[in-house]
Amino acid sequence: MSESVPLNKNRLEVFVSQVLYEGGRHYRDFAWRMTRDPYAILLSEVMLQQTQVVRVVDYFERWLLRYPSIDALAAASTADVLADWQGLGYNRRALALKRLAVEVSEQQAGILPASYEGLQLLPGVGPATAAGVMAFAYNEFAPYLETNVRSVVLHELFAGQDEVCDKEVMAVVQQAAEHLCSTQLADARTWNYALLDYGAWLKKAFPNPSRRSKQHTKQSRFEGSFRQKRAQLLRAILMEPQQTRDELAGVCELSLADTEAGLGVLFKEGFIQCDNGRYSINE
Repeated sequence: MSESVPLNKNRLEVFVSQVLYEGGRHYRDFAWRMTRDPYAILLSEVMLQQTQVVRVVDYFERWLLRYPSIDALAAASTADVLADWQGLGYNRRALALKRLAVEVSEQQAGILPASYEGLQLLPGVGPATAAGVMAFAYNEFAPYLETNVRSVVLHELFAGQDEVCDKEVMAVVQQAAEHLCSTQLADARTWNYALLDYGAWLKKAFPNPSRRSKQHTKQSRFEGSFRQKRAQLLRAILMEPQQTRDELAGVCELSLADTEAGLGVLFKEGFIQCDNGRYSINE
């Protein structure tokens, strides 16, 4: 199927019916599906990026107990936010979430924008995250494309094809949404839950279909990587602020060169500050 040629009506109907059926069969029940709070939905979307679902379950509920609202998160210290994020990986997501909370609390009375475009103006919010909030908080269709959605489209409509670009996948997603809007076969929540749940099952039952996407990149190994060393340094500073470079190198069992490089990146990304040669979290 070419990106310039839309699905014919029969093929589109078969695709939609198959996704709804399989999605219903493999439906997964999560705490973030029991709420319509935009903040809680946003939190789940951010936590689920590049993180296994099973790990997010406990973090999601604990986070909301400690930071039940945008304003509560905005008022928290960056050090506490980062400490509570440890174990989810990719700490910059937590930093962006904290910055988002401060911006929304100070400039929008703690209320998230209720539009796809408005959400993307916030720190750390891209198209997929914004679309997820629109679908699951507001039950509105938006261009929602993430790895499970991609897997479904590739499995059902691009079998045997490699290097399929996201423009082609997104064309299918948009056609399906338009079809559902006109027929009212399913609302945005039901449809996107079906895509996510069917996609998650497909990746267990078959070699991951999303590997045939042109946008697919194999995640680099974490163990022994520079990313791991940087994470070690951040954890060490969280546990005991005001350590020197040499002290951090010793605690983390890193070379001075690796320590210097890791601290430099953390400083540049806004995680840490340095005062008289001693490092602490940047508040």
